[in-house]
Order: sequence, then C-alpha cells, then structure tokens
Amino acid sequence: MSENPLWDFSLAVYGRPGVPAACLDLQDRLGQDVNLLLFAAWAGMACNADLPAEELARIDTAVTPWRDGMVRPLRAIRRRAKGEDDTLYKRLKAAELEAERVQQDRLFALSGLTPAPGGDGAALAAANLYRLVPEGDPAVMALLAALGTPPEP
Repeated sequence: MSENPLWDFSLAVYGRPGVPAACLDLQDRLGQDVNLLLFAAWAGMACNADLPAEELARIDTAVTPWRDGMVRPLRAIRRRAKGEDDTLYKRLKAAELEAERVQQDRLFALSGLTPAPGGDGAALAAANLYRLVPEGDPAVMALLAALGTPPEP
C-alpha cells in the first residue's frame, strides 16, 4: 500500500474486468480524464463523499496543467511508439503511469478526503460519476457495473 489511498484504489479497480475498457472509451470518445473518473468513484465508494459539480470542477481545474503538460503528451508519444520500438514503448508507458500517479497524488491532496467506512458508497460513486458524464452513457454504465455499483443513483 502507498501513502495515497486513491492510488491504491485505482490500481485495484483498474485491474477489474471491464474497467479499463470503460475508462478508455470515456477518455477517447468524450475526452474524460481517467484519473478524475477514478477519483470520483473512489470519493463515493471509499470516502462516502457526495461531491458537488463545483468541487469536481475545482479539483479538475487544479490538476489540468499537470494533465495537459505531462500526462497527455506522454500518452500521445507512447501511442505513437507502439509497434515501432517495444523498449521505448515500455519506458514511455512506465513514465506515463508515473505521471498519472503524481496527478492522483495531487487529486488526493486537493480533495482533503480520507477513507470512511459505512454509508452508501456505491450510490455516491454513481452520483459523482454522473456529474462528470451524463447518466445513461453506456461506458459509465459498464464502469459502474464493473465497480459493483448500481447503475442508477
């Protein structure tokens, strides 16, 4: 376990069947930030936090310079390297993952949230995600199903 429970949560849930595909669909189709999606799910599921849209926007705005200046460029270069040079691709993938960890460290610190047992975390995770992506989007529904949350808030 790391010092960041958001990162630990993200690593655990991203390994579940259906989570990567849903997150990447939302990223590629709608321009959603996978780290912000995982943060919204973590806030509800692990912290029982119902995040207002304004709070999600505040946190997203604060990490935008890092995401746009580091994470997205590394992702673009990694994608271009795929199939060209396997060693470079793997190094870029590791660098991108490290940049995402830094972003999640920032999300965690900005939120001030800590894990809290009890409550209806599944419904809160769904509500938080619906503030980022309109309710009923098939990828959000798939993500919620993969996370074990109900599809309706």
